[in-house]
Amino acid sequence: MAGERERAEGPEGAGGYAERPSALLPGAVVWSKSTAPSGAGSPVLPDGCMDLLWTEGRLFVAGPDTRAYTPGALPEGRYVGVRFAPGTAPAVLGVPAHELRDRRVELADLWSGAEARRLTARVDAAADPTAALERVACERAGRGPAPDPLLARVVASLAAGRGVAETAAAVGLGARQLHRRSLPAFGYGPKTLARVLRLQRALALARSGLSPAETAAVAGFADQAHLARDVKELTGTPLGALLRGT
Repeated sequence: MAGERERAEGPEGAGGYAERPSALLPGAVVWSKSTAPSGAGSPVLPDGCMDLLWTEGRLFVAGPDTRAYTPGALPEGRYVGVRFAPGTAPAVLGVPAHELRDRRVELADLWSGAEARRLTARVDAAADPTAALERVACERAGRGPAPDPLLARVVASLAAGRGVAETAAAVGLGARQLHRRSLPAFGYGPKTLARVLRLQRALALARSGLSPAETAAVAGFADQAHLARDVKELTGTPLGALLRGT
């Protein structure tokens, strides 16, 4: 799941992308990417996550995606992000996830302009912007409410391939209650989150060498045709093309 928002291509400098687990935020991933002049951004696949991002002079947020997001030409420079575990970003950002669904939003539109400018200048001036952004996110998380453990249980259940009804029963909620709790936490209902997490399982299995038929069976699809339809609907690209890295 962590590797899909920007698929890792080796150490930074070999493909320009690197990531690591956050040492300060449980479940989060910290990443950095360098872009060439007028470089087109790689498609960002749905993964159930939200990111706090920095590039020089700018802090912004990537909301939860329901489909692949393809950025336009990116200015040359370095991009750094903190990718929060599913359901944990709203407590840090102070904004319900569904308000940011399929959007990229300037931090100044979510927090005060003065605060956004101060933090942008702080990361701009840091010798290590990756560590500085991670610290900003950690400090903000420390001011907010603790993560709701129920949300982690929902993610774990759906990620394991359990259905929405089974997951709702396991966490002690009705289906409608689970849907209401999911919107502000994940940006969409549990059915969509389940599809996104199943997509991530399928991509990981396929990249490990399983055939499409085996991938469909293990990831929980009805058949290979179901896998192909879901991949195309969620990413806009056939599975074979994704595996070739296009």
